[in-house]
Amino acid sequence: MAQQGIQLDGAKFCCSICLDLLKDPVTIPCGHSYCMSCIKSCWDKEDQTVHSCPQCRQTFTPRPVLGKNTMLAELLEELKKTGLQAAPPHRCYAEPGDVACDVCTGRKLKALKSCLVCPASYCEQHLQPHYDEPPLKKHKLVKATMKLQENICSRHDEVMKIFCRTDQQCICCFCSVDEHKGHDTVSAAAERTERQKELGVSRQKIQQRIQNREKDVKMLQHEVEAINLSADKAVEDSEKNFTELVHFIEKRSSDVKEQIRSQQKAEASRAEELQEKLKQEIAELRRKDAELEQLSHTEDHTHFLHNYPSLSRLSESTDSPSTNIRPLHYFEDVTAAVSEARDKLQGILTEEWPKISWTVTDVDVLLSHPEPKTRAEFLQYSRQITLDPNTAHTYLSLSEGNRKATRVGKGLFYSSHPDRFTERRQVLCREGLTGRCYWEVESSGGGVSIAVAYKDISRRGNGCGFGCNVKSWALDYYKNSYQFIHKDITTPIPGPLSSRVGVYLDHRAGILSFYSVSETMTLLHRVQTTFTQPLYAGFWFCCPRDTVELCKLK
Repeated sequence: MAQQGIQLDGAKFCCSICLDLLKDPVTIPCGHSYCMSCIKSCWDKEDQTVHSCPQCRQTFTPRPVLGKNTMLAELLEELKKTGLQAAPPHRCYAEPGDVACDVCTGRKLKALKSCLVCPASYCEQHLQPHYDEPPLKKHKLVKATMKLQENICSRHDEVMKIFCRTDQQCICCFCSVDEHKGHDTVSAAAERTERQKELGVSRQKIQQRIQNREKDVKMLQHEVEAINLSADKAVEDSEKNFTELVHFIEKRSSDVKEQIRSQQKAEASRAEELQEKLKQEIAELRRKDAELEQLSHTEDHTHFLHNYPSLSRLSESTDSPSTNIRPLHYFEDVTAAVSEARDKLQGILTEEWPKISWTVTDVDVLLSHPEPKTRAEFLQYSRQITLDPNTAHTYLSLSEGNRKATRVGKGLFYSSHPDRFTERRQVLCREGLTGRCYWEVESSGGGVSIAVAYKDISRRGNGCGFGCNVKSWALDYYKNSYQFIHKDITTPIPGPLSSRVGVYLDHRAGILSFYSVSETMTLLHRVQTTFTQPLYAGFWFCCPRDTVELCKLK
């Protein structure tokens, strides 16, 4: 029974540094015992004037003289004779990346806790004094960390327990009376309490944002499902419609082919029948010609006069194609008719294709984007656009690769084109605009209009002017002031005058904005509506020598 008690208490005779049974035990002034070699090695690493107990951290000055604890050594020898074995706690050695115990010598054990006051990290064995010794119980223990050195002032080698609100940094007590003297300082714990409150508010905001984003994610998941279903149905319906169109064309092709072959057979049969009749008539004529030739050689006058009347009488002649003076028609007209139908069908598909393509690209289910606020953000959506010569009025001269237009005093020679403006001095750009676009215009002269319009805006009449209808929106610069025009309604626009105007379009969101561009960007006017077609940038010129140039943006 005594043997069992010795086994249970064996761990109490272990050195807390090496965790083995004490060898040459020595007891230091605080009462804790260690192996002679372990405590010497530990103290050799410390400051030469101040030494401390690895367990209770009590300091000694000068370094205590170590003497072998004879009683403890004899007790250990007796216990060994009765079967005492070293029974240290389960060893968990520190691996690379682990926090190692600062007290262990040799191969270090993995630290369980770090003390912010000491500051040091301890394994389970060396941590015990922080639970047993009253002075150490007040120390702040945290999960073992490698960042303990961050709590030490690099200048004074002291624990930083103070927070300087003036400089927003942690400092030690010496810093507070030195370079931070007179600053607004509080204890790190007090500042932590305040920041903890802010942290709670921040977490609430973050959690609310997480909830919002989770809702957005769910919504987008539903949108993705809807997109896939809608796209699959659109593909299926489109294939069905185009298949029906192809079948219709194939049916008409088959009908035409059948008609051609039927007509071919009928006409060929009629020609062959006529050919046979002509051959028979030829044979009959040759026979009669031979008889007449023979009669012409007879010397019997009576015989000649008797037979001539019957031989000279001709039967009714078969109609010959050579007697038909009208031009012959074969099947070339059919080819021409089919070609004409093909061209018309291609024209219809070509005309309708932009509308089909635009309706596809206009699909948009994503969450709304914030509007740009700085010029750099606007430039992310810059578009290089050019003027369309086919739309330019004859009093407009285009140059700089169709990026610049100037109103001239007399008309220029332009070929006739259905897209050309014939009454208003206007021009549209070539590129249709959808999505998010930004462009800038440099203008000069007495008055210009910077506009956007649908492509099917009228090219003639008073209603074709930019802003004078429901199909265009225009910012006019006239008489040193701005005005916005839509549906022939004019709205005065206050704002700084600038030779450069920026135009921002978010087609899907229905946003059209005009900006005065100088060192800063100033919003002149913003439109919120619904656009149903791609938009085209356009310009109107009031006076001769007025110019507009589309700027090259980086």
